[in-house]
Amino acid sequence: MPIVENRIEHEISVEADPTTVFDYFTDPALLVRWQGRSANLDARPGGRYEVELNDRSTSVGEYREVERPSRVVFTWGWVGNEEIPEGSSLVEVTLAADGGGTRVRLVHNGLPVGELESHDDGWNRYLVRLVDVAAGREAGPDPFADS
Repeated sequence: MPIVENRIEHEISVEADPTTVFDYFTDPALLVRWQGRSANLDARPGGRYEVELNDRSTSVGEYREVERPSRVVFTWGWVGNEEIPEGSSLVEVTLAADGGGTRVRLVHNGLPVGELESHDDGWNRYLVRLVDVAAGREAGPDPFADS
């Protein structure tokens, strides 16, 4: 199971090189192809990370590490949410060349225990979409667009 010691861990293979996959975490036009409906990203240490999923859910944080093309780390939380406030958790994404593609490892730390399962499900759904768009396929409708 991707929940390990109060953190979420996912590893996926993507049919694209690490530089291409990296851009899907740092370029707002590419990020919204697999996650959310709008994004305000300033991909540099101290820069803003903001992704609006739907009318009720906007995640906000700050980039901590941006090491093209191998690592992106940002804080993460929900606007107006007392359990997971803006910037209160940490997402670490590591990218490694794997044959002709990329091995993506995502670790999300700092979520309340009662929120791990729902956020694990969310990352799982979104990472499947990342696999599609990075390989040049359409991801279809966002599963959380109307949530």
